[in-house]
Amino acid sequence: MANTYTQLYVQLVFAVKGRQHLIPKSRKEELHQYITGIVQKRGQKLLAVHCMPDHAHVFVGFGPTLTIADLVKDIKQATSVWIKEKGIAPATFSWQEGYGAFTYAQSQVKDVVHYVLNQEERHRVKTFQEEYLAFLERFEVPYDKRYVFEFYTPEASDPSEP
Repeated sequence: MANTYTQLYVQLVFAVKGRQHLIPKSRKEELHQYITGIVQKRGQKLLAVHCMPDHAHVFVGFGPTLTIADLVKDIKQATSVWIKEKGIAPATFSWQEGYGAFTYAQSQVKDVVHYVLNQEERHRVKTFQEEYLAFLERFEVPYDKRYVFEFYTPEASDPSEP
C-alpha cells in the first residue's frame, strides 16, 4: 500500500496525584481548552474531554503519527506546568503516574462522547475508583488493586514528620 490509513478511538483516563480534589469546577473549561490545543497540536482529533476535581477523561481519535504514551506524557507535562502557572492548583500539583487507555469501535464513538461529557452526572452514583476498576474489569485488563491508585494522606506529605 502506498499510504497508511488508521482511525483508532481511545479514551484516556488519568488521576491527580494522591487523588486529591485540586481541579476547581470554575476553571475546568480553561483546562479543557488547553488540553484540546495540546491534542490538536499533536495532529490528533479530540472527540471529548472532561476534567473532574480529581481525574480527567480525554477521548481521542488517533492517527498513525503518535503513540498513546507520547500524547499522555505531553498532556500531563504541559497541563501540570500550566495549572501551576495559572494558579489553578497548588505549586505541588501533578498527575498520578500511569493512566488508562481504552479503545472503542466507530459504532461506539457517540456513546463514549456522551459518557465523557456527562462525568458529573455519572459520579453522583459511582466514585471514580469504582468507575476505573469497572473499566479494567470490562476491558479484561490484568491489575493488582494495591497499585491502581495513590491516595493522599496528610501525614505522608507533612514535612515535619520524620
